[in-house]
Amino acid sequence: MAVEPAQEAVEALPDSDVAGAVPRGVAAGLKPVSIRRLLRVDGLAPTIERLRYPFVVYLSSRVLYVVLALVVGAAEHWSVKRELSNWDGVWYRRLAGLGYPDHVLHTQSTQGFFPLYPMLMWLVQHALICSIFLAGVLISGVGGFIATVLVQRLSAGWWGEEAGRRAVLFFCFFPGSVVFSMVYSEGILIPLVAGCLLALERRRWVLAGILAAFATAVGPTALAIVPACAVAALIEIRRRGWQARRALFAPLLAPLGILAFGAFLWVWTGTPFASYYAQHHEWSEKTNPLALVTLVLRIINESYFTHTFVHINLNYIAGLVGAAFLFYALYLLVKTRPRIPAPALVWTFGIAFLAVTSENVPPNPRMLITAFPAVLVVAYHFKEKKAFNRLMGLTIVLLIVMSSASYIGTALRP
Repeated sequence: MAVEPAQEAVEALPDSDVAGAVPRGVAAGLKPVSIRRLLRVDGLAPTIERLRYPFVVYLSSRVLYVVLALVVGAAEHWSVKRELSNWDGVWYRRLAGLGYPDHVLHTQSTQGFFPLYPMLMWLVQHALICSIFLAGVLISGVGGFIATVLVQRLSAGWWGEEAGRRAVLFFCFFPGSVVFSMVYSEGILIPLVAGCLLALERRRWVLAGILAAFATAVGPTALAIVPACAVAALIEIRRRGWQARRALFAPLLAPLGILAFGAFLWVWTGTPFASYYAQHHEWSEKTNPLALVTLVLRIINESYFTHTFVHINLNYIAGLVGAAFLFYALYLLVKTRPRIPAPALVWTFGIAFLAVTSENVPPNPRMLITAFPAVLVVAYHFKEKKAFNRLMGLTIVLLIVMSSASYIGTALRP
C-alpha cells in the first residue's frame, strides 16, 4: 500500500522529533509546520531584543522618579498626585477637564496652552475610565519610552550602536526627563519630533510632515521643526532636482497643527492670537536677545544673605548652568564628525535660540531635553568608561536634587 506524502514526511523524522508532540497516528495526517514560523517568532524576536535595553533603562529611571516622589511627598506632606501634576500640570488638567474659555481673558488661563496633549488626556480618561491626572501621567510615560527608543535609533544611526546605548542611559537619567513622569506635554512633543527627524532621514516626507503637524499642536517651541523640514526638503531638491518635489510635503504639512489651533481660537474667541496674548501678556513670556545678561543681573540683584543661608532663586541658577551646558553641547555638535543631519541641527539650534532668548524659560533641564540632540552628543563624546560613569553619577545626583525641588512648591520648575 502506498504511503501518503504527509505520512512519508513525518516518518522520515526521528521518533524523538514526533514523540511527545502529537500521537503518531494524528501526526501522520499533518504537514510538519514549524511553530516558530507559525507564530512568526523569528520576526518578532529581533524587535523584542532591540526594545529590551531601552525598556530596562527607561523603566529603571521611572522607578527612581517614583521613589523620589514617595520620599519627598512623605517628608513634605504632599500627595504623589499633587507632585506629579505640579507647575504646568495643574493647567493641563484644567484644560483637559474644562476646555478653553470662549473669550479672551486678561488673566492667566488655559488659553496659554496648546491643545493636543489635553485632548489626548481627555480621550485616555474616557477610554480607560480613569482620572485626568492618571491619563496625563500614562501619556507622558508611554511617550517617554517611545522617545527613548527613537533616540537610540537616531544616535545609533549617527554614531554607532555603542553610542546609541550611552545615549539611552544619559537621556533617561538626564534631569529634564522628569517631564516623562509628570503631567507635561514633552512626553508627546519629543517622540513626535524624534519620529519626524527619523522619517526625514529615510525620505518619508508625508509621514515626517504629519508628525511635525501634530508636534506644532503641542506647544509653540515645536515651531522649530518647520524650518527643519524645510531644510531637509531643500537639500533633497538640490540633490535630485525637481523630481524630488515630493519632499515639499514635509514643510507644507508641518505648520498645520498650529494653524488649526489658530483657526479654532478665531472661531471660539474671536481672534487667532488668543494663545499668544495669554502667553505674552498674562504669563509674561518675552523674547529678549540679552536674556542671559538679564538672568545674571537678576541673580545679583535678587540674591540676599540671611543668618543661616544665601537666598538665590534656583530657577536662575538652573538656567545659567543649563546655558553653559547648552553652549558646550552646541560646540560639540558643530565639532563632531560625522556630523548629524542638517534637520536635527536646525531643530537643536532652533530650541537653543528660544531658550537663550526667553526671559522666563531659560535653558533649564526641560528645554535641554527638548533639544535632545544636544544631550545625545554629550553622551557620544564621553566614550571612555570611567569618564562616562562619572558623567552618569553627576547626572543622577542632579536628577535627585532638582526633581525633588520640582515636585514640591515653586522653588524650581521642571
